[in-house]
Amino acid sequence: MSTIDTPADPAPDATGPAFELPAELAIETGVARRLIVDFIRAQLRQAGFERLVLGLSGGIDSALVAYLAAEAIGPEQLLCILMPYRTSSRDSVTDAETVVADLGCPSELVDISPMVDAWFEQPANQDASALRRGNLMARTRMMVLYDRSVTWRGLVIGTGNKTETLIGYTTIFGDSACALAPIADLYKTQVRQLSLAVGVPETIVRKAPSADLWPGQTDESEVGFSYALIDRILFRLIDRRRTIDEVVAEGFERAMVERVDRMVAGAEFKRQMPPIAKVGPRTAGVDYLYPRRRPRASAS
Repeated sequence: MSTIDTPADPAPDATGPAFELPAELAIETGVARRLIVDFIRAQLRQAGFERLVLGLSGGIDSALVAYLAAEAIGPEQLLCILMPYRTSSRDSVTDAETVVADLGCPSELVDISPMVDAWFEQPANQDASALRRGNLMARTRMMVLYDRSVTWRGLVIGTGNKTETLIGYTTIFGDSACALAPIADLYKTQVRQLSLAVGVPETIVRKAPSADLWPGQTDESEVGFSYALIDRILFRLIDRRRTIDEVVAEGFERAMVERVDRMVAGAEFKRQMPPIAKVGPRTAGVDYLYPRRRPRASAS
């Protein structure tokens, strides 16, 4: 459910096995599960809601969030919306339907093809790149989720992980838009660990991650190297605060480390609220911060 909004550097060849769980990224899955389930309950309680709306793609990230959310609030309070495009893999829909059946939560299927195609059928848009098309798909899906959140009277729960958030493999105001982001501090390889622990079907856990933007597309082929490799680099740069030279000294290729560092820096604008030109004495979001509590407004 994600695309890169900014031009990417030329990618080195993909490296590493398709499925790997680096030892240094091992987590205590029981602790992570408890923390995230409690987080979901607390965020709903603070906001004054009891229900959640989730975009279920058939991929591992949204599947894991579905299992954790159902555990936190009960499956009957979780609405899963499947939003395929006409070129989406049938397996994606089938895997999403498997999750819905396993959890027993309400679901809806919304074909976004007519909405997306209506825009790209315009003469000025007919030569749109795959990047533009993918971004519009992501933003169309989020539009559907937020509109449905009003009638369901629930919050939109996010499915982005830490790897995608850091490198910018996400669409701003698309799949990154949400009211709470329960797995955004888990690297992709850690998402795999927790998914196996909570019972996400292994066919979903082990299939090649894909935003399903066009036939045969996979995340790792688009980014240029495996999640296991990029997670190991990110873990050192971000969590351990190592310099590029220090990471290279551990045996990583300089070109890869430098590219990851550029991706993290270039995606910073996606991770922050829009900057505000400060004019008055108390600026909303800067000097004037209101504690989150039961709202008087609607879900939207």
